[in-house]
Amino acid sequence: MDSAWCGREARAEAGAGARAMLPWLAGIGPFGFVIGVSAARAGIPPLAAWLTGPLIFAGSAQVAALALLGAGAAGAVVVVTVLAINARLVLYSAAMAPYWRGSPRWWRALAAYLIVEPSLAVGLDRYRRSSQDDRQPAHLYYLGGGLVLWAGWLATIALGQVVGTRVPAGLHLEFVVPLFLVGDLVPRLSARAAGWAAVAAAAVALAARPAPAQTGIMLAILVGVTVGLRASGDADLVPVSDTVPTPVSESVPESVPESLPDLVSDPVPAPAGARSRDAR
Repeated sequence: MDSAWCGREARAEAGAGARAMLPWLAGIGPFGFVIGVSAARAGIPPLAAWLTGPLIFAGSAQVAALALLGAGAAGAVVVVTVLAINARLVLYSAAMAPYWRGSPRWWRALAAYLIVEPSLAVGLDRYRRSSQDDRQPAHLYYLGGGLVLWAGWLATIALGQVVGTRVPAGLHLEFVVPLFLVGDLVPRLSARAAGWAAVAAAAVALAARPAPAQTGIMLAILVGVTVGLRASGDADLVPVSDTVPTPVSESVPESVPESLPDLVSDPVPAPAGARSRDAR
């Protein structure tokens, strides 16, 4: 391995990125725990349920995958649904592309795998302070934060699975997931395109409930995306390079930048009390 990826300075940068990610874990932990509890009650083999974490590594897509698998949906339906929900990650990668250009191929593959809202926020903050001639320290910073996020997410899911069967059913923790998704979606419905997309997707989902193998969910997502794109028309687009999720409230954390035109966001809440440099 290149000596630039190891050594005291490299470890210091990676450690700084890990520390920058720690506040996000305060919000990620409870959500991962609830997903683990839901997985334990979904009637799916425990290992298969837990593997949705590292294979998907995106909260909203993982929730959808677990629900579809528990309902006996066809594998193709699960895959297409996950890809549709995670389509926004393409925008996140585009935001990072200028900083990753010229880096080793293995690094770009690993960095792309780790990119979700918290790692995007932590990474962009460091990249914007880095020199164009030397991105190596920022790469290590991003890697440190991303690995801490990944490990924390998987650990809380596993914890939720272990204790999930012992949590009283009367607590109804499974309702936390859809409530979070609704709370994250509602503020975005002010945009005309997003509103039309949500209405179209909801109508199709209700009409297609009798469809076999849960294909109605996949159809609803495809219709919602199509309607949203058509409704957007000639609307001005926000430059991707300027989009970065930042926690803006101590009481109501926000996980996804409102400027990104995604229809479904990743349910990874931001940490209480966190402030990005850009917000200041």
